[in-house]
Formats: sequence, structure tokens, C-alpha cells
Amino acid sequence: MSDALHAIPNGQATPTQAGIRHDWSLAEIEALFALPFNDLLFRAQQVHRAHFDANAVQVSTLLSIKTGACPEDCKYCPQSGHYTTGLDKEKLLEIEKVVEQARAAQEAGASRFCMGAAWRSPREKDLTVVMEMVRRVKALGLETCMTLGMVDANQASRLAEAGLDYYNHNLDTSPEYYGEIITTRTYADRLATLANVREAGMKVCSGGILGMGEAPRDRAALLQQLARLEPHPESVPINMLVKVPGTPLENVEDLDPIEFVRAIAVARILMPASHVRLSAGREQMDESTQALAFLAGANSIFYGDKLLTTGNPQATRDRALFDKLGLHPERRDTCHDDDQRQAALEVALARRTSQDRHASLAYDATRV
Repeated sequence: MSDALHAIPNGQATPTQAGIRHDWSLAEIEALFALPFNDLLFRAQQVHRAHFDANAVQVSTLLSIKTGACPEDCKYCPQSGHYTTGLDKEKLLEIEKVVEQARAAQEAGASRFCMGAAWRSPREKDLTVVMEMVRRVKALGLETCMTLGMVDANQASRLAEAGLDYYNHNLDTSPEYYGEIITTRTYADRLATLANVREAGMKVCSGGILGMGEAPRDRAALLQQLARLEPHPESVPINMLVKVPGTPLENVEDLDPIEFVRAIAVARILMPASHVRLSAGREQMDESTQALAFLAGANSIFYGDKLLTTGNPQATRDRALFDKLGLHPERRDTCHDDDQRQAALEVALARRTSQDRHASLAYDATRV
């Protein structure tokens, strides 16, 4: 058994930090992409099996808790207020409705419940509500994740105190191609939010979108940016663009599915201990493409009928595919996860208390 693997009673593998790198050069990553397909997948499989049960897939469900009228101009997004996509604007969902949906997701087999709001950044009155959503969903025994746009250090800390396990904030694409896709938020803004999330003691969910007209070098550069994060994101969603009529990318050329699978494999090699999520775009993928993605190291999916506002394979189809491939949902190791999270949160809270104390002393000194 590899020294990067810990045996546990149910035969799964728990990831360790053995062999984790944050210094991958762009040339090294491009060399991985250039490998013969069979060789790349074989290498990705070796890495995957050294860190995880190769037949276990983490299952999440995603709910849009506030839809439409986002002020950002992301060219792929039907929720942007800059484009006419026929999407109706909806207010923030009531807490009880969110809890009801979370309970249904849990009964359908999800272990993590993700909540997304179309905001640039949460307002104070909304933050109070979503914190209560976190507490209520967490009480069901589910892991919690949110994507609310940019958050500052204080907002991140409060979400962590409410019990939020993961915060999703994607980098979307390479730094070089980013300006072609988004102009209302900088790459530095995205990295700052991820830093605030990590500082608060939460886990990071961050990935990107492929098939937006980017060059192969941009796909390599996106993965390089993610692999540079220390530690790596615990969850790395790799999305295939869903082309929505009314958005500027509705007529972009389709990405070859094999190139998409290559990106999954390279992500697995660069970030061995992360869950690599086969995310948006699965509705357009046939079973063979999805099977190759799992073979390449994808070990997380969104489960349900929708991803925020775009389609997703229905739960019955996913269960049938799992049965055909011999896959099973990953069991959440509740005690292990919660103990780790609590330790990280205690460190973050201690740091915040110290910072607040120093800030108070500095303020008092100016009054003397």
C-alpha cells in the first residue's frame, strides 16, 4: 500500500499531504496535456487510487437561493443583468423552503448541500438570513457550501462561525484570458475572496469553466493558478460551458470532449488530495464521456435536476450510471471532517480576536 494512503475500515482511502506540490510550471502542465491520452489517464488513475477510493463519488446538490439580476457581466452567465436570457428575477428564498429542499436532497443521497445567490457581494441584511440557512441545513447533518460572490474577511469569518463548511468562488479561466470573459471583477478580487475564506477556517471550493473560447494554454494556466493555492482547494469543480441563448458565448465553438477529459486528468495529477468535481455541462455529456471523466479522476458530482439555472442529469439517470459503472456515493466521515473544521475555525477565531484587540488598542491610542 502506498505511503500516501491510509487504510480505513470501509476500504476507502483518505488523502494525505504526501507528494503535494504548489510549484508546477506552465511547461510541466502543458507537457501533461500533451501526453498520449492512455498514458495521461493511467497516470491520473495512479494518483487517484493513491489518495481515494477510485469507485467512490462525493455527491452534492446545488440550490439557487436568489436568482437573476446579478450586476456582474460574466459572459457565460444567464443570471447577469447585462443580458436578456428570459430568466426571471427572484427574491432570496425563505429559510423554510431552503431547509425543505436540503432535506429532500439528503433523502435522495446527497451529503453536501450547496446554496448559490446571484450577488456581487452579500448585503448585511442578506448575510444574516443566509447564516441562519447554514445553521438550519447544518443541523440536518449535511455539509454546507455557499457561493455568494465576493466576501471580505469579516463576512467570511461570520459565515464560518455560522457553521459553513465550504465556500465556492471559481477562478473561471486563466489570468490572461479573464478579461475576455469578465470586466466587472478582477482576478485579484477572486483571489482575495479565496484568501478570506481560507483565513476564516472554511474549506475552499474553486475551479473553472472550459469551452469559453480559451486556448489550450489558458486551460493549463487556470489549473496552475488553482494548484498554486496553499493548501489546494478541497473541491475543484471543472465545468463545461453551458451555452445559454442571450449570453455573449451562446455561439462559441464546442470544446472536444476528449480535451475536457484531459483537463480532468491533469487537475487530478496537480491536486491529488482534492475532490475534482464533474460539474456543469453533464446534461450535454453522454455516458461514455462521463465514464472517461471518472476514469480520469473525477470523484464528485452535483446531483439533481438543476445547477442554479441550467439543466443537470436527473437523479434517476445518475443512479443508473453509477450502477452501470460500479460507483457508489462517498460516505461523509463526519467526525473526521468536523474535528478538522473545528480546529481550523478555532485558529481563525483566535486570530480574529487578536486582530480586533490590536485594532482597538490602535484606536484608543489615537484618542489619547
